[in-house]
Amino acid sequence: MNTQASMHTQQAAHRVLVIALVATGFACAAPLTRTAAAQDADISEETVEYFRLNCTSCHTIGGGRLTGPDLKDVAERQSIEWLTTFIVDPKRVIDSGDADAQALFKEANGLYMPTLPGMTRQRAAALLELIAYESTKEESRFKGLQISDRPLTQHDIDRGQRLFEGTEAIASGAPSCLGCHTIDGTGGFGGGRLGPDLTDAFSRLEGRKALASWLAAPPGLTMQPVFKDRPIEGEEVLALVAYLKSRAEAGPPATKQGPLEFLIAGIAGVMGALVLFDLIWRRRFRAVRRPLVKGTTR
Repeated sequence: MNTQASMHTQQAAHRVLVIALVATGFACAAPLTRTAAAQDADISEETVEYFRLNCTSCHTIGGGRLTGPDLKDVAERQSIEWLTTFIVDPKRVIDSGDADAQALFKEANGLYMPTLPGMTRQRAAALLELIAYESTKEESRFKGLQISDRPLTQHDIDRGQRLFEGTEAIASGAPSCLGCHTIDGTGGFGGGRLGPDLTDAFSRLEGRKALASWLAAPPGLTMQPVFKDRPIEGEEVLALVAYLKSRAEAGPPATKQGPLEFLIAGIAGVMGALVLFDLIWRRRFRAVRRPLVKGTTR
């Protein structure tokens, strides 16, 4: 009897031990699950959207270099303090003579990273947390625009010109490029002057991938609000890349229109308006004067 009771006691103890081990395993796994979820939840949607609008035109996370470097594991290459200071005011750090900042400046062909809108040390820290989190993923959501590497055709160039000049509407309803930018070879008065001349944009941004990323997510205080909800996508981006590439390779035209042509056209327009006004006024003057003269001669 004692032996049988002892066996029952051992079996009960074994069951308790198994239950305890299972419970302990769940208890250990639960904090890990919560930690991973909490890490993801700590990255606010505002930070994600800010990165998408302001950073993806020049950087990827795991997708290779664009105008700026790939940011995957960037905190392993520089200290958080250095990165935060650089993000807040990149031009000041570059101009200070900092060796690492000067190297980045040289790799970007002398292009300064712009000071981003509303940037603070707190926001920079949040962006670095996002980059660190995305760097742990096998494939980040910010790997970069996946654009076709097929050969660009004359059809692409022609369509890109139509999209640039606005004779073909962008599918999202975004405005044409010509309203704010000019490019060599453009007819009329050569396009807008609000944005930079895009004649050498293809070479300045070092090719298809970087230019396509810039077109898909244009940076800057002026362009962001316009293209935030009306992006240029897919084949439209490729067509614009083809057109800008063709213009960069064509070189400057033999004659280039500019402010002088605009001034001459303005003067001609004013003179034409004055002549027209004079003709109209003469008719009105004669219509009043003739009856008066006839009345006095009777």
